[in-house]
Amino acid sequence: MRLGREFIDALDTLADDRGLDVNIIISTLEAALLSAYNRRYHPGSSSANGNTEIKINHNTGEIIVSEFHKVVDVLKDPEKEISLRDALAIDRNAALGQTLVIERNPADFGRIAAQTARQVITQRLRDEERKIAFSEFADRRGDMVNGMIYKNDGDQVIVRLNDKTDAVLPKRERIPNEKYIPGSILKFYVLDVRTQSRGPRITVSRTHPGLLKKLMELEIPEIQQGIVEIKNIVRDGGMRAKVSLETLDPDVDPIGACVGNSGIRIKAVSSALRNEKIDVTVYSDDPLVYIKNALSPAQVARVEPVVDHEKEATAYVYPDQLSLAIGKAGQNVRLAAKLTGWKINITTIEPDRMPTLKDIFHDVFEDDEPHKQQEQ
Repeated sequence: MRLGREFIDALDTLADDRGLDVNIIISTLEAALLSAYNRRYHPGSSSANGNTEIKINHNTGEIIVSEFHKVVDVLKDPEKEISLRDALAIDRNAALGQTLVIERNPADFGRIAAQTARQVITQRLRDEERKIAFSEFADRRGDMVNGMIYKNDGDQVIVRLNDKTDAVLPKRERIPNEKYIPGSILKFYVLDVRTQSRGPRITVSRTHPGLLKKLMELEIPEIQQGIVEIKNIVRDGGMRAKVSLETLDPDVDPIGACVGNSGIRIKAVSSALRNEKIDVTVYSDDPLVYIKNALSPAQVARVEPVVDHEKEATAYVYPDQLSLAIGKAGQNVRLAAKLTGWKINITTIEPDRMPTLKDIFHDVFEDDEPHKQQEQ
C-alpha cells in the first residue's frame, strides 16, 4: 500500500517552501494513520492500541502496517494474541511465547490513508503558520504597527496586520468617536500577544500612551537621537494628551524641537491620533515647578504645597486663566495631576493693580457713606 513517490516529492517541496521538517510531518501522519486504522479495523478495542505500528517509507511512499501478536497455546485476547496453529501457518518457525509480526494490507485503507494525509498536512500547515505568526509578533509587544481595519461590526473591530495575521481592537482601547472604516490604514500599539488553541491573539490599542511615544520618536529626530527624553505621557485618547520632556543638551529647547517649525512636527503626530491636542511641557525635579509647567497652556502665578498633605499642592491663577487651568470638564488639571503624580487644587488670585484714592482714604469714604444715605 503506497501513498506514491509523487506524493512524497510534493510533501518534500511543500516542507521546503514553508520551512517545515518533513520528518515531523511524516511522524505526525503515521500517528494519524494509526488512529484511523484502529478506529476502522479495531473499533471499541482498547487492547489493540499499542499492538499496531504504521511506518511510511520516505523513499518509496509505501505504508507498512504491522500488528504484533504473542503466540499462545490457548487464545484469550485475539487483539493481542495468536494461536500456535495460526502462527505456524504464517511462519513455520513460530514458537510459543514468541511475538509474531504480521503485516496487514487492507483493501480499502488506501482511501482512508489519502484522506488522513490531507487532513494531517493541512492541520500541520495551519499550526506552523500560527507559530510563525506568534513568533513574528511575540517580540513586538510594546511596538507600533500599521494595520488595516478589516471588520467592524460595532463590538468587534478586527485589524489585519498582514496576509495571515489579525488583531483585535477592544472597545476600551478605541479613541471615542473615531470611525473605523474597513480598508482604512491606521497606526496601532501592540498591547498584548498570547497563544490560544486557534492561534495567537494579538490585542492592539489606539489610546495607550505608548502609541503617542512611538509616534513622537518617529517624527522628532532629537527624541530618536536621545537628545530630548520623554519623561512621562498621559492621554485622554483622541482628545488631549500631556507630555513632559527633558533635554540633555542645554542648547536644545525640548518644546521647540517637538513642536517644529510652524508646529509641523507636533501636527504630524496629532493627525495620526484623530487630531488629539498635545501639550508638551518641560520636566523639572522641583515638583512645584513641574506642576506649574504641567498646567500649560494656562499661565500659573505660583504653586504652593498644602501643609500636612503629602503630594498635594495649590496652584494660584488669575481669573482670566481659571478656565484654561481647569480645562473642559476638569480635563487639564486632571491630566496635569496624572502627569506629575500630585493632587492639584486651583485657586484664583486678584491681579496686581495700582491703589486708588478709595484704597488710600478708605476710612474717609466709609465715614462719608452714612451722610450720603441720609441725604437720599
